[in-house]
Order: sequence, then structure tokens, then C-alpha cells
Amino acid sequence: MTVAPSSSSSSPASRSARPRVALDARRARWAVSLIFFLNGASFCAILPRYPEIVESIGLSNAAFGLAVGVGPLGGLAAGLFAATLMRRLGSSKVSVIFQIIASTTHLLVYTSGSWLWLASALFLAAAADSITDIAMNAHGMRVERRYGRSILNSYHGYWSLGAVAGGLVGAACAQLEVPLWAQGLAGLVVFGALAAASHRFLLTGADTTEREPAAASAASPSAASAGSIPEAAADDVTGMDRPASAPDVSRAPRRIAGMTARGFALVAALGMVLVFAGSTEDAGNTWGALFMSRTFDAAPFVAGLAFVALQGAQTIGRFLGDGVVDRLGDRLTARIGALLSAAGMSFALLVPHPVTALIGFALAGWGVATLFPAAYRSADEMDGVAPGVGITVVGWFARLGFFLTPPLVGALADALTLRYALWMMPIYALGILIFSGSLATRTTR
Repeated sequence: MTVAPSSSSSSPASRSARPRVALDARRARWAVSLIFFLNGASFCAILPRYPEIVESIGLSNAAFGLAVGVGPLGGLAAGLFAATLMRRLGSSKVSVIFQIIASTTHLLVYTSGSWLWLASALFLAAAADSITDIAMNAHGMRVERRYGRSILNSYHGYWSLGAVAGGLVGAACAQLEVPLWAQGLAGLVVFGALAAASHRFLLTGADTTEREPAAASAASPSAASAGSIPEAAADDVTGMDRPASAPDVSRAPRRIAGMTARGFALVAALGMVLVFAGSTEDAGNTWGALFMSRTFDAAPFVAGLAFVALQGAQTIGRFLGDGVVDRLGDRLTARIGALLSAAGMSFALLVPHPVTALIGFALAGWGVATLFPAAYRSADEMDGVAPGVGITVVGWFARLGFFLTPPLVGALADALTLRYALWMMPIYALGILIFSGSLATRTTR
């Protein structure tokens, strides 16, 4: 593509370099943003009510942590079917349908009457959420291709904004003593209706529509692009054998999931960054309200502010993150964020007070705000890793962290108290520092 010089910005060539975005694409962008917002708000409205749910069932910290840890197993299992569902129904229908299903399962969480009920409801909620997550990101990428520039980070910013809104709603309902079942039912009606209404504004047609021009150009490559395909890759695509003079492929380095051992190790290191980043998020999501209520005997609304502080700071960090990363690079941004997270939570735990706790959770959320996009970006752009493979492996590691850490913190809380168990958060920051070398340095975008 030829880009016109800046001195002739009024020329036809310059105007065609960034064409006006079609109305249907602009509407679809806001519809996808709404689904992201609802996805964050629907579940996060539950989190400030966790103390009441735990109290009503009579759970120990370890039992509650185990129930929360069961949820990601549902996501790991159900996510495998997302691609098949999208091929049959399309990403637009799948994202809307499963967001409504997710809000329905959230009603089951609110009305839990036993450990098994709570664990099962969280399992189903995570299963529906994983399919919604994949589908709404896939549809968001369709819209992004229409725009011809990156807009994916803004979607995740709206998710965080929804999480904050949901947390505030949940905290207010807890303070006003709104019955759990009433909040769950209202959430199902409101969030479900908004999700259903968004469908009419999403893009129509097959999910491959925006890829067809690229596929057509790939089918008849230019002379310049033909030489850029590595010989080994060409053999893999065509299925043709190498000439007799070519090196013996049996001597090629051993590959894991289509990657060299070194490539897999680097992707695994990126995955470990997300294990610790996700564990930091989970500490605020799962334990923030319980920590505030049990350590400081905080009122229900104040207890819910721990989660709001973490997600609110993370929201700001995500909307501002692109500019910071462009200046500092993913690696340095991650290291500065890890230090902020460790310092904030250490201060909160060494000087226990509701105000210092909110500051600590806020700094933790700010510190990990850019890590998920950073790890996905590094995995997707890594040399020698097929498109989509790196992101899949990194995402699997992230869900592994969500599965392992709630039971661990719960067991430590029963043995020591929740205040001492949350010293795991500075340890998570140390883990981010250790594995941050796998992230990209400053690059020209």
C-alpha cells in the first residue's frame, strides 16, 4: 500500500490512506464494547456479596477458596467448544447467547445454599464466560479489521469499566441489604435484555468475511512476498517433499505444539507472567471484601470498595496503557507495575487500615493493568510460533493460575488469618519480575 506524504495531506491519496469507517462497523464497535461491559458487570456484581454467601452457607476460608477454584475448570473445558459453536452460529450469536446464559448461572451463585451448589454454579458460570470471552473477542477482531487499526485494548477497558460498575452495584446492594436472589434476578433481566438488544448492531455475515481479501491475496502472492516464506514453512503448507539434496527433516529440532523447545519455553514464561497477574487480580476479586469485613469489621459498602479500588485503577491503567507501553515497552512497564503492586500491598499489610488497604489494592490493579495484552502481543509476534498457538498456550496458563491460587490463599487464611495469607500478593509481584524478561522491549509501532 502506498502512503501519501504528509505534505500533501489534502490529496486524494492521503484521504484514501485512512478511509472513513462505515456506519455498521462503528455501530458494531459500540455493540461489542457493550457486551464486554456487561460481561464484566454481571459477574463482578456478585463479588461484594461473597461475605454474605459464605456466611449463609457457613464455609471456611479453605472451603470457599476451593469452590472458587473449581470455576476455572469449567472455563478450561467449555472453551474447547467455542470454535465449533462459532463456526455453526457465528461469533455474534454465540457472544450474545452465552452472555445471557452466564447471567442466568450468576443467579444460581446468588441463591447458593450449599458448598456443592456454589461450586457447581461457579463452574457453570466460568464455562459460559469462557465461550462468551472467546466469541466477543473474535467479533471484536472482525470490527478491528474493518477499522484497519488497533481498537482491541479499548474493549478490555470497557470490561474493566463494567467490572467497576458491577462492583459498585453489588456493594450498594449489600449496604442496603437487598436480598441476594433479588439482585441476581434483576441482573439477569437487565444484563440479559441489554445483551439481546446489542445483537442487531453486530456485524452480519460469516466470521471469515473480513479475512477473504487477505486470503485471496495469499492465494496469488506477489513476487516480493513469495521469497519471504521460509522453505520449511512452504513444505508444511503444500505437503510436498523436499528435494533429495535438502537436509533430513528427521534431524530438525524437536517441536512442542508446533514450536521449538526454546519457543515453547518463552511462551511458557509469558504464561507465567499471566499466572501471577491473574492471581493478583483474583486476590482482590475473591478476597478483597472478606479481608475488609473480617480485618476491619468494615460496613458492607466499604468492604466492597476493595474490589472497586483494584478494578478502578486497572480500568484507568488499561485506557492509558497504550501510550505508556509505546514509550517504555512492555517489559519495563511490567517491571514498574510489579514494583508498584508489591510496594502498595506491602504497605497495606504492614500498616493495616481501611484506607491503606484500598490504596494497596488500587496499586495492585494499576500494576498489572497492561500485562494480559502485553503477554498476548509477545506470544503472537514471537518468531517461529504459528499464529494463534502462542496465545492459546498463554491463555491456558492464565486459567491455571485462576484455578490454583484461590484454594492456596484460603488454606493459608485458615492457618494464619487472611491478612497474612494476602502476603502472597507481593510474592506474585516478585514472580512477574522474574518472568518479565520474556516480554517485548520498546519497539516502533
